[in-house]
Amino acid sequence: MAKTLKAEVESRRTFAIISHPDAGKTTMTEKLLYFGGAIRDAGTVKGKKTGKYATSDWMEIEKQRGISVTSSVMQFDYDGFRINILDTPGHQDFSEDTYRTLMAVDSAVMIIDSAKGIEEQTLKLFKVCRMRGIPIFTFINKLDRQGRTPLELLAELEEVLGIESYPMNWPIGMGKEFYGIYDRYNNRIEQFRVDEDQRFLELGEDGEILGDHPLKESGLYTQALEEIMLLDEAGNEFSVEKINNGTLSPVFFGSALTNFGVQTFLETYLKFAPSPQPRMTNEGEIDPASEGFSGFIFKIQANMNPAHRDRIAFVRICSGQFERGMNVTLARTGKQFKLSQSTQFLADDRSTVNAAVSGDIIGLYDTGTYQIGDTISEGKKNIHYEKLPQFTPELFVRVTAKNVMKQKSFHKGVEQLVQEGAIQLYKTYRMEDYILGAVGQLQFEVFEHRMKNEYNSDVIMESIGSKIARWIENDKIDETLSSQRSLLVKDRFDKPLFLFENDFALRWFQDKNPDIKLYNPMDEHD
Repeated sequence: MAKTLKAEVESRRTFAIISHPDAGKTTMTEKLLYFGGAIRDAGTVKGKKTGKYATSDWMEIEKQRGISVTSSVMQFDYDGFRINILDTPGHQDFSEDTYRTLMAVDSAVMIIDSAKGIEEQTLKLFKVCRMRGIPIFTFINKLDRQGRTPLELLAELEEVLGIESYPMNWPIGMGKEFYGIYDRYNNRIEQFRVDEDQRFLELGEDGEILGDHPLKESGLYTQALEEIMLLDEAGNEFSVEKINNGTLSPVFFGSALTNFGVQTFLETYLKFAPSPQPRMTNEGEIDPASEGFSGFIFKIQANMNPAHRDRIAFVRICSGQFERGMNVTLARTGKQFKLSQSTQFLADDRSTVNAAVSGDIIGLYDTGTYQIGDTISEGKKNIHYEKLPQFTPELFVRVTAKNVMKQKSFHKGVEQLVQEGAIQLYKTYRMEDYILGAVGQLQFEVFEHRMKNEYNSDVIMESIGSKIARWIENDKIDETLSSQRSLLVKDRFDKPLFLFENDFALRWFQDKNPDIKLYNPMDEHD
């Protein structure tokens, strides 16, 4: 019997994996896909010589560098649930893409390296989750290597992040003497590096291993029991309510690379992670199980399939059911059109999707119709979901085509890559020179690489350094005010702005021109 819409929606779990680079995020994604039967062989990110690359790293530059620089979307089924994973870039230069991705999920999984603890990028992403009240589940990774003590890691988690923690399991030893985890939630011990039939040891009512077992003789096992007793007496209480409002994080220990503790984590996560939640629109909250399809675009990606030069708009479905061929309204323009080409993802393996519900992420083929943040809804409804965060670029370069004869592919490449939202495009007033702005240097390197490989266009990039961008409220602007210290340009929507050399230049300009009202449209998201 077909499930009702409500039951379908309640079986969805949509989450992002957040971490600092190298904490094991992409490896974790691989192992989850492996358990979901989505891939037969979990490729490791480091194994370059084998020609095996992580399923979630599909872009050429990611394969070369072993880093994730775009948010991948993957979907698989496990134990009656349909899971949408959004693997976010760990590199700080790609925080914009990550921030927007975090607007499209219902929970987050934070991966922490047991040797390094909370790192800068993790802290930034965590703050975004807290701001949105997203439930956060923590996986402390790399227990098979020597790291910091579990109690120290928990204390740091609570102190630095200002969140309560509840360890669902507890490590017995670490590094070369890592024996496994004491599973508090399931009341069992999961042993490391043993045959599958010996993996779990049952515990008695007193929390001790039943019968004789060599592990009982280990001092590390005794130490783990003492620490668990301490947690039982002085630790935080388990609270589903606190998990749901993002003030308590269930903590799991394990090793993604050796696939240890990942399945236990996944099964427990599915029990406590929220199904799709109501979302705010200009007409109030919309229930995910309500009839009438609606969703918003949180990401646009060009050339996921270089052979077809396609561009995909990623849609988070927020209500109702998507059906291929349905008519929708684009809120920004009020235009209606048919959604005939749609796709689902397993990294770069895509299949046509005929139906999907709230919580699912689908891809729509885009010929320039969509912008990041657009709302689409069934029929003639004209609802708008909340604005997505945008970021003011800090680094700027002038960009020109190396080969004057290839202007067409140069302009096409710039236009398409700018629509993805990782780089911003500006033009000077008289000459209409192209200036690109980005949050970080790596975005320029990726832009250059993709222009060459995807659009066959070599570019010349000349750095003009860091600038302070301020938009202008006035309708008319005197072009003679443009100078080296305050360069007047237009953004891609033809709105005028100044790129100031530094704070001093900005203040000097404001003192000299009190009639010109300057503003930063990103302030509301800071």
